[in-house]
Amino acid sequence: MTINELQDEVIEEFSDFTDWMDKYQLLIDLGNDLEPLDEKYKTESNLIDGCQSRVWLQADYDDGKIWLTAESDALIVKGIIALLIRVLSGHTPQEILDADLYFIEQIGLKDHLSPTRSNGLLAMVKQIRLYALAYKMKPAPTLPKGGND
Repeated sequence: MTINELQDEVIEEFSDFTDWMDKYQLLIDLGNDLEPLDEKYKTESNLIDGCQSRVWLQADYDDGKIWLTAESDALIVKGIIALLIRVLSGHTPQEILDADLYFIEQIGLKDHLSPTRSNGLLAMVKQIRLYALAYKMKPAPTLPKGGND
């Protein structure tokens, strides 16, 4: 699925709820469904600056795509990072860099987060884009030459 198709899926899922308490509960449930991050990735270098709570984000590059894993010690923040992973993980660096993350506004998340959580969300998106930029700039591995040149 494309990033936009995944965003539309998230918007559809959140549109089932009109009450923000229900939407917060959905975020918490999404966070609880997130696979736990391997302890070896819970390092200072994977902590996202700008988040009030602790958020670790690991980005791996395989077969031209970025695979994201993350964890947070705050339930709602864990749900937010779960949404970002759902929408962006498994895509190429260029697709991530080109993505307009309209779902954040469409589901009302932007308007219902405290200023510190909003800053944290922006910091998470920024870090994912930085990983995408870094992997985009990374030269493709060169294959060893065979034979007797």
